[in-house]
Amino acid sequence: MTAPTSTTPWARRVTDGVEPKNVIIAVLPLLGVLRYGWRGLGWAVFAALFAAVIPTLFIRRGMRKGTVEDRHVGHRQRRLTVLPFIMGSVLTSFAVMLGLDAPADLTAMVLAMFASLVPILVITVWWKISIHTAVASGAVVCLAIALGPWWLLLHPLVAVIGWSRVVLRDHTTAQTIVGAVVGALTAGLTFWAAR
Repeated sequence: MTAPTSTTPWARRVTDGVEPKNVIIAVLPLLGVLRYGWRGLGWAVFAALFAAVIPTLFIRRGMRKGTVEDRHVGHRQRRLTVLPFIMGSVLTSFAVMLGLDAPADLTAMVLAMFASLVPILVITVWWKISIHTAVASGAVVCLAIALGPWWLLLHPLVAVIGWSRVVLRDHTTAQTIVGAVVGALTAGLTFWAAR
């Protein structure tokens, strides 16, 4: 249990407001609309369904059954059950998008999400890496590759997310930094290569 401080309520708002599903639900439509218009928006909603909505429903089901303690899946061992499900959901979306010739940048973004989950899963076997910072950092880098380097100006927000995770004692500083680096490198390189 976290000992409350004056910063705890703000940290909780950041952690909950910019959790991975919310980042995915915001970034996919943004990329879809800016790159491909209404067609892009439709595919972005489809991708978000598999990358954010279905995994969230799976986690909520786990919370109801008592197999997952909170929506951020704070227990490292429980993440080893949740992450493969999320990976399967994202991979399903990628296969459909690839098969139906979805817009290249959106398909590449979904592949980047899947690719990022691979090292996150491997690291999670031993250590509780921050998925919050991994997703946010990967999203910023992918947006910068797709839409221009000005989007890198959003990167300080990743530090704020990391701060919130540390204040709430959900992660150490090292776990948030490694999450941000893994997310940026894996998602960025995969997105760049796949688009």
